[in-house]
Amino acid sequence: MTFSIVARSADGRLHGVAVASKFLAAGALVPAAEAEVGAIASQAHVNLAYRPQGLALLRTGVAAADVVAGLVAADPGRDDRQLGVVGPAGDGATWTGPRCHPWAGGQAGDGWAAQGNILAGPHVIDAVRDAWLDGEELPFPRRLLTALHAGDRAGGDRRGRQSAGLLVVERRGGYAGTGDTLVDLRVDDHRDPVTELGRLLDTHTMLFGKPDPATLRELTGTLADEVVTLLAAVGHPVGPAGPDDALASWAGVENLEERLVPGRIDPIVLDHLRRIAPHVPAARVGD
Repeated sequence: MTFSIVARSADGRLHGVAVASKFLAAGALVPAAEAEVGAIASQAHVNLAYRPQGLALLRTGVAAADVVAGLVAADPGRDDRQLGVVGPAGDGATWTGPRCHPWAGGQAGDGWAAQGNILAGPHVIDAVRDAWLDGEELPFPRRLLTALHAGDRAGGDRRGRQSAGLLVVERRGGYAGTGDTLVDLRVDDHRDPVTELGRLLDTHTMLFGKPDPATLRELTGTLADEVVTLLAAVGHPVGPAGPDDALASWAGVENLEERLVPGRIDPIVLDHLRRIAPHVPAARVGD
């Protein structure tokens, strides 16, 4: 009742799963991933035990194809299951039980596996595959979402749309470097869940994405003067310590603290500050 892609980044640092389905909260059931270990999608008649068991096997160095073989061999319900696995190296692997509702099937290659059941046809998985392979220049979470969106546009689940999810892990890639969950977003019940998932990823990237060092601007001169004025307008006046403390105070309220760099300002932070300040100067002296 679902289509998904499990994948690994080219450098092996990120693993993730993107899933969509005409099923409530598929993102809560299908995906599992562990940083530098692998990712798993368990679907059709989901066997939730596949997720911890599969990750445990990957953790010990078992190849993806052997993880799939081991999980399904030990499962009397395997004929109704669908499974995708990718490990820290090598090809992904996929399984489609013979009793999965048509169309059902999957494909796999170096660092990825795509699978689905009750689909509009095999072209759905073709579209997921092609978008994944063509998306090498995209950030990894965006690449997964683009592949999912391609499958959705190709017809996706032939019963319709309801939910979608995106899970990406990276060692110390989570909030403030305190965890490994880089992205964990779900749309549980929506008319257009994959598009809504894209909106959530945009918001997530704005709030929690790491600033691009090449675009950071020095907080000096006229730009610093403008930021001081804007911070005062939003209720965070700058004290003797300079703009960094007031900027950090305001950014914490706006959930932008992950984009702060002392002595400089991320253009995304600056644009947001300019947008919400109630009295933006007519001429931005910092430009």
